[in-house]
Amino acid sequence: MELQALPSRIGQVRRIISAQLRYWHLDPLIDQAALGVTELLTNVHRHARPDKMCTVDVELLLDRLTVSVHDHDPRMPTVRRPGSSATSGRGLALIAAMSESWGVRPQGDSGKVVWFTLPAPSPAVTMPPCAAVYGATTIGPFTGLPPAEILPVVPETETVAARSAVAG
Repeated sequence: MELQALPSRIGQVRRIISAQLRYWHLDPLIDQAALGVTELLTNVHRHARPDKMCTVDVELLLDRLTVSVHDHDPRMPTVRRPGSSATSGRGLALIAAMSESWGVRPQGDSGKVVWFTLPAPSPAVTMPPCAAVYGATTIGPFTGLPPAEILPVVPETETVAARSAVAG
């Protein structure tokens, strides 16, 4: 999803991610994923230039949930180790502590992507049957379909019209 990283939008993104994880039956990951995306969006709000526009992606592949935020600022973030009385600067350290892995990758002149992963139960165990067949489901700009519109598996012998009727 694309958005401007404003404080008023961060709560909305947390609710969207929480709903998506509930849909995927990944309720145990909601708190960590919501905290992580809050930290990443707060960093965009505080530090990104020239604007606060960003894209949030949530991807589930087999046993790993990946949350990433792409912003337009090419400057790479650094992990700071603030003192115990610091009121800011703990975001990436927190991401590192609560995630399975995390990182930053440049996107040429169009900014960077900061991401983190969380271990997830097998999708065949936790996801609805049609989503488990695909093995991977993504929300964000790459699919074009929200999760509720994932089509069921239809035998190859059926026509395109029949597939549309099933999806309908």
